[in-house]
Amino acid sequence: MAYFVTKIPTKHLPADERRAITVDAVVALAAQQNPHDITTSAIAKHMGVSQGALFKHFPSKDDILKAVMEWVAERLLSRIDAAALHAPTPIAAIEAIFLANIEFIVEHPGAPRMMLGELQRNGQTAPKQLVHTIITRYRKRLYRLLEDAKNKGEVDQQLDIETAITMFIGTIQGLVVQSLITDDIQRIRHEAPRVLAIYLRGIGSKK
Repeated sequence: MAYFVTKIPTKHLPADERRAITVDAVVALAAQQNPHDITTSAIAKHMGVSQGALFKHFPSKDDILKAVMEWVAERLLSRIDAAALHAPTPIAAIEAIFLANIEFIVEHPGAPRMMLGELQRNGQTAPKQLVHTIITRYRKRLYRLLEDAKNKGEVDQQLDIETAITMFIGTIQGLVVQSLITDDIQRIRHEAPRVLAIYLRGIGSKK
């Protein structure tokens, strides 16, 4: 399945808008191909600008990837925070976060592919460190909610919270991998509620 973004004229845009469009271009390209294969030439071509114009705003490809990871961090974490905000119980917040994350993936399929790609890179690059930061911040949110759920008797009192968090994140990653295998990102939207139900039973949800 291919994803396309309409090219926007960038010649006379302010620098901030040009940088934002560059990030959008990378996320769009990552939905179509292996993130490792995305070159600055391909990014510039997708935007309809020269590589020279691209490097006026980003000194290197790693700077572009860092901006992409910052974009993912802001959008994803704000999305799950908003989803959990009005949930009536901790376990309801856990459900809301799971489904909000899935919707984010469906809307921006290049984002999880970029994150997985960065985690596979050798060394500690700035983009890779940002991915670790995103995961750490995500885990802290889940820890607070699962601890609250445990204290309120909403889950098994013997629940290993750290393992439950790893399973939560791993379950979402597994759905992403399945979507790559089948080349059908929409599939995870339909499978997510059933997978979530199994996860909730596994942690002893009393819902």
